[in-house]
Amino acid sequence: VQLQASGGGLVQPGGSLTLSCAAPSNIFRGNIMGWFRQAPGKQRVIVARITTGGITWYEYSREGSLEGRFTISRDNTNNMLYLRMDSLKLEDTAVYYCNSVPADLNSWGQGTLVTVSS
Repeated sequence: VQLQASGGGLVQPGGSLTLSCAAPSNIFRGNIMGWFRQAPGKQRVIVARITTGGITWYEYSREGSLEGRFTISRDNTNNMLYLRMDSLKLEDTAVYYCNSVPADLNSWGQGTLVTVSS
């Protein structure tokens, strides 16, 4: 069973999006969950992760930590993962995926495309 990420789209620089991920309970429950992204021509990298208790960690970009622009959260009752993205930049353009951390290699979904463009 694959994870289903949704909520991507076309947004202007400085705009906001909230991504959602519906996860199977066998992957979600009891595991650290994360958002990953893969920009065109680049490898997939982790963006943020969150423990079952809500402790969060964010990746660093060239401009510093994504914390402050990105907010990861989870709904442990409904096995849902979220990523709120504010002040989006051109370099945030990528396909965004959700998965456990470490990732369940058999459960990558198709991701959701975020395009930041003016």
